[in-house]
Amino acid sequence: MYIITFLTLALLSLVYLKVADKLNIIDKPNQRSSHTIPTIRGGGILFVFAFFIYEISTGFNEVYLSIAVLLIAIVSFIDDMKTLSAKIRFPFQVAAVTLVMYQIGLFNMPIWIPMIAIFACTGYINFYNFMDGINGITGLYSMAVLCGVYVVNQENPVLSNELIIYQLLALVVFGFYNFRKKARFFAGDIGSISIALILIYMTFTLLYEKESPIYILLLVVYGADAALTMLYRVLIKESLTEAHRHHIYQKLVDRTALSHLQVAGLYAILQLIIIGLINVALPLSIQAHYLLTGIVIVVLTIMYFIIFAKMEKIKKDNQ
Repeated sequence: MYIITFLTLALLSLVYLKVADKLNIIDKPNQRSSHTIPTIRGGGILFVFAFFIYEISTGFNEVYLSIAVLLIAIVSFIDDMKTLSAKIRFPFQVAAVTLVMYQIGLFNMPIWIPMIAIFACTGYINFYNFMDGINGITGLYSMAVLCGVYVVNQENPVLSNELIIYQLLALVVFGFYNFRKKARFFAGDIGSISIALILIYMTFTLLYEKESPIYILLLVVYGADAALTMLYRVLIKESLTEAHRHHIYQKLVDRTALSHLQVAGLYAILQLIIIGLINVALPLSIQAHYLLTGIVIVVLTIMYFIIFAKMEKIKKDNQ
């Protein structure tokens, strides 16, 4: 079944390239862009295809999750074709995240818990989209997260391994077009936001079912960069809706000799290292889980400021 799914996704990728080219679904370079030539966007529709191939094969076991992915995919794809305002996108994103939280079972808990989760996760799926700015970064990072989810799910599974593997297959096909110096297509909003929503479902299912904060570390590298960059923009009183180049990955590409794929690989490797720490810590007490979670977040915060300061020094020296 995996081989059939892989071949189906490969065929769909070829079809999408032709359709997107005909419909002019093109990502044109702007101030925030790290690419210099127009490139087809929306290639992350493969993640949505893979998700629904899985759901069809299992008889739609996760109904609310399926509705959420479909909802966010439609809105995001429209946004890829014709930019929508945040006022239009945001209510649909909140609705999709709410459906995911309902699917997981968070509404069985005190109401303030799902409310905080909805707020945080709606922010995170947008963070994931903000981070999708160089070739390979969303694909490689998502692969790292999915590998982590697969590993920690093996003992007392609470997630379907097939769902994880189907997404990995989609990322491999996507990577064929994106993991190169000049990408054939980008994930687009439909790709980055849809895969983020699916990863949120996986991570929060582990968090809810296994009752440990350690699983939040599966998403922490992207989360740290995006959240701290947003904080920096608030501190310098820069509009959060304006294009910018303050993310660490953008600075590494702009101010060092590292290529897009090398920077993307660094993010994926860092997340894999953290996944290794999670796996080692799983047999330990819940207190150890809280301690490790806190330490990793603090270390990533320190790393962010050290790298940020170094990149600013390089910029100043080159002026």
